[in-house]
Amino acid sequence: MLLPVFRDLIRPQWRAVLEELKSSGGMPVADLARKSGGSYMAVKTHCEELTKAGYLVRTRLPRSEVGRPEIFYSLAEKADALFPQAGTAFTLELLEEVRRMFGETAPEKILFQHFQSRFESLAAILDKLDSPVEKASKLASLRDKEGCASHFASDPPRIIELHNPLLRIFQRYPRAAMMEQRMIEQLLGRKVRRSEESGGREGMPRVTFEIS
Repeated sequence: MLLPVFRDLIRPQWRAVLEELKSSGGMPVADLARKSGGSYMAVKTHCEELTKAGYLVRTRLPRSEVGRPEIFYSLAEKADALFPQAGTAFTLELLEEVRRMFGETAPEKILFQHFQSRFESLAAILDKLDSPVEKASKLASLRDKEGCASHFASDPPRIIELHNPLLRIFQRYPRAAMMEQRMIEQLLGRKVRRSEESGGREGMPRVTFEIS
């Protein structure tokens, strides 16, 4: 049920807890222990670890009989990312359908509008800063939060990104990479040179935006 990458990396005990809670919508520790085949204390420990990490929500259910309230766990919103989502393949399929319906240039028009919207959103933050270096450092931080594994290096000034969620889309629509580069230039008020380096035999390339 989890994404394959998470099935490979997550502890088997955590995986069992997450998948049981996904199936049930939430349950008390005692029921979860019985379902997953673990001891009460072991399952409670796993649930507490996942709660501290932000993947579960912990509540207490009042007992109908005398006794302490029962601990109840359910998935938090953060856990959604562990399960399959409509991702790059879905986006490429939509863009292809748009091309069929509205013509060859329609996908690039949509991508252009995307980067225009991103520019407006980011500019509202970066325009408060003075120098291109400050803006580049802040932009790297913002893009890192968006999943670009981005950081700023100062000598020479550049933004280095180890991952970009849009790289597969860029492979299908190369002009979109130029749109992203142009967006960064507009945000920094400087010319930017974009280059790619190998990310390994099968890995995505790392991208550098060198700032003039």
